[in-house]
Amino acid sequence: MYIRQECLLSFEEILKLQPKAKLELVLSQIDLSELKLALKKSRFGPKGYESYPMVYALVAMQIEQIKTIKMLVKRLKQDPVFRYCCCFAVCGKIPSESTFSRFLSKISESEDLKEVFRRLVTRAKELNIVDGEIIAIDATKMDSFESPKPKNKLANDGQTPNWGSKQDTNGNQIKWFGWKLHILSDTKSELPLEISVTPANIYDGTAALPLIKEFTSSYGNIFKPKYYVMDSGYDFNYIYEDIVNVYQAKPIIAYNPRGSKSPPEGLDDDLYPVCSAGYKMVYWGMDGDYIKLRCPHICGKVNCIHGSNWCSSSNYGYIRKINFKKNPRFYCYPLRGTEKWKQIYNHRTAVERCNSRLKEYINLENIRSKGIKKALMHCLLNCIALIAGTIAVNSVQSNIKVA
Repeated sequence: MYIRQECLLSFEEILKLQPKAKLELVLSQIDLSELKLALKKSRFGPKGYESYPMVYALVAMQIEQIKTIKMLVKRLKQDPVFRYCCCFAVCGKIPSESTFSRFLSKISESEDLKEVFRRLVTRAKELNIVDGEIIAIDATKMDSFESPKPKNKLANDGQTPNWGSKQDTNGNQIKWFGWKLHILSDTKSELPLEISVTPANIYDGTAALPLIKEFTSSYGNIFKPKYYVMDSGYDFNYIYEDIVNVYQAKPIIAYNPRGSKSPPEGLDDDLYPVCSAGYKMVYWGMDGDYIKLRCPHICGKVNCIHGSNWCSSSNYGYIRKINFKKNPRFYCYPLRGTEKWKQIYNHRTAVERCNSRLKEYINLENIRSKGIKKALMHCLLNCIALIAGTIAVNSVQSNIKVA
């Protein structure tokens, strides 16, 4: 189900602009001052090229969907406007392929690019583009640049590509050799807030908590999520418990029956609490960590043939209090099966649209380097382009409104 978000210009709007304006707007949003300072003693190639024009060129490569470094160098040599947008001298020399290759190796070993990404996320939050109240998490496949190998010849060390398998949106089982990109996304803006890359054989659920931990530790009090929304691939007790008890948020995760033919005792098919007669109990508010439920017969919701005395002799009727922190998988808040739970869960599609934009409009599926660090660097470049583009087009629209 597609949830219409608040009125907010998306990255697609920037694609309607002319190439010159598009690159200038996007690259102008990327602050590389700290990156420049960190690498100011490092110059690359025989001509001593500085680092920040090369980063701009690599981001522009993703925006323009240039497939190889060879094609990037050719574009820089032949297109003076493109070269100028990337902060190279219009009439000057351009780094060679080998220079770019050495630079890629250098920057993939550092944390500088991730800091650029996080500064952009922080700026998007300051501009109210990103909200951060409802967070969606999902993983998407990425083919590796390395050649596929048989399973018995794989290192399986968490650092090299591996075989992955999952169902696509049509329910078809697909296999690939490479990586998984795990994305923690804001559901208002549909922008990535934190990412990680693992071999494709790593199960989605095992990457969720490290991703949340990295997200919360990196941004401090800038973000205070209320809900973490995930599909049934993340339906594990430890994920619910950590989100509730460690991160003080509420997990909204689809239930995975794992072969069971009936719901757990005390719950109906929608996993909503029921009384001993099988009727849905009536939610009656929260009492600290406890969810309070009342007899549906007393509340006038059903006409139970047993009446209320069968469960309780009190005129108030039977009451059930559930500590949702002790079993948040089955007794989450809001309760499963309610309209509010479904409404929040439907925001999960935001991360799917984030995946789609990275693959369709930028260059995510075109990894041209080996190794997990360069795969992460490639993903960061694409995410930087997506966030910078969204900030740029919203800034332009704000200026038009002011004028």
